[in-house]
Amino acid sequence: MLITTLVLAAMLQSPSATVDRTRVAFTECLRKDMKKSLETKVEEAEYVMTLKANCTAERDAFRKAVIALGRASGDSEKVAAEDADMQIEDYHANFTEKFTDYKSTNTMPGD
Repeated sequence: MLITTLVLAAMLQSPSATVDRTRVAFTECLRKDMKKSLETKVEEAEYVMTLKANCTAERDAFRKAVIALGRASGDSEKVAAEDADMQIEDYHANFTEKFTDYKSTNTMPGD
């Protein structure tokens, strides 16, 4: 019985590991989207307008993972959701800034 419990416990991902995994997927998607937008010479205003509409599956998975981690840490649903939304907004702002920088210097991010 103890071995079964240990195996099941090892199989379950911790909320922190899930956040890490979904964060990587979300930022990789945002990076690919940014690079594609730079390659196709999208204007900054268009990039900003479409940024939040792209990578929805990855964003939603990341948001759910951040909320689950917050709830596991004792946060209320509202506080956990606000934290998740703030983190997502930070990523959107960061990638908008990166896009602007790359566009202004006519360069591309490295792989």
